[in-house]
Amino acid sequence: MLDIKNIRKMFPIYHKYPDLVYLDSGATSLKPQCVLDKMNEYYTEYGVNIHRGVYRLSYQATDEYDKARQKVADFINADFEEIVFTKNVTDALNKICQMYQKFLHKDDEIITCELEHHSSVLPWMIATKEKDMKLVYIPLNDEGRVTIENFKKTITNNSKALVITYVSNVMGYITPIEEMIKIAHEHNMIVIVDAAQAIQHLPIDVKKLDCDFLAFSSHKMMGPTGIGVLYGKKKILKKLDPIDYGGDMNEEVDLYHVDVKDIPFRFEAGTPMIAEAIGLGRAIDFIKSIGFDAIMKHEQELLHYAMDKLSQIKGVTIYNKTSDVGIISFNVDGVHPHDAASFFDEANICLRAGHHCAQLITKWLHCIGTLRATFYIYNTKEDVDKFIKVVKEVVEFFHQFEVNKNE
Repeated sequence: MLDIKNIRKMFPIYHKYPDLVYLDSGATSLKPQCVLDKMNEYYTEYGVNIHRGVYRLSYQATDEYDKARQKVADFINADFEEIVFTKNVTDALNKICQMYQKFLHKDDEIITCELEHHSSVLPWMIATKEKDMKLVYIPLNDEGRVTIENFKKTITNNSKALVITYVSNVMGYITPIEEMIKIAHEHNMIVIVDAAQAIQHLPIDVKKLDCDFLAFSSHKMMGPTGIGVLYGKKKILKKLDPIDYGGDMNEEVDLYHVDVKDIPFRFEAGTPMIAEAIGLGRAIDFIKSIGFDAIMKHEQELLHYAMDKLSQIKGVTIYNKTSDVGIISFNVDGVHPHDAASFFDEANICLRAGHHCAQLITKWLHCIGTLRATFYIYNTKEDVDKFIKVVKEVVEFFHQFEVNKNE
């Protein structure tokens, strides 16, 4: 069992705001002191550039940066050269789309679904228009889930790629991607997985999944902002040309020709996010010290506890009662989510409100947006109790206006 009281002590934000109820980890997780310390260590003790210097401090910075890449590789069971550092998951997903397009042609089909974050679907929406290809959506079932049966129905001889979320950031559903990847490969499709909402909740093994590409962001998993990860199978990465050219990604430059470095360095032009990569490495250490079994167990306890209490409140619509991870999307009936969120903020409760950069699924739900509460390892049942108390207050507060209007 997790010692949540002790874990919360590791997050400096709780020292400043001891009564904070932070339920927006789906957007950005809080950062433990050890991550901040590791980044400060870089800046104060060896804060120089990597790969370029032939002096001791540069060697040390390079070593720490390389160790961070290896930690990421080990974390998802990949090889060192299969890990490309990017600005964030959005950057990673855009890079995949731009670099892989040379293998695609007119009338090719890209399969995706309405659960996708904009970062996953928009690059391909633009690419399919520019190359006269087709974007095909897997129909969701009545619950709003992707099913194997519906996926199979979308596949044709022109299907060339599956672009799919691992965990929906609105519904909290885990996509059956392992079986989908197997089916996709049987039809000679490549598979690009958006793992932004999975990396912090579930152990990921890219070799077991057999996905071709996978992307995630550091800031969702208690690491710093400003750095993401693009995993790609080395046999595919080696066939891709970089889209950014400049320092440190080239091997030899002549007047009219450039030889680029091998993977992953050809995809990392210029001075990289050194402190951020090192901080991500420490965040991985922190997650591993707790263990995914403990993380998932704690999340499930909070999820079921909150869902049970929220379900008993009249005047509340819950959109994902069977959520698989610590994500609850709901609305107070008749109340704009932004208005409700302001009410929560007054009570020192941080909730997300809106379409969560996933307008396709909110439109599928026939709403303008939702309130979203997300739970992580630093949350407690006391957090849930405060949250439920304010939900009741919001319902009561706005209900009085409806009563007065009807009178």
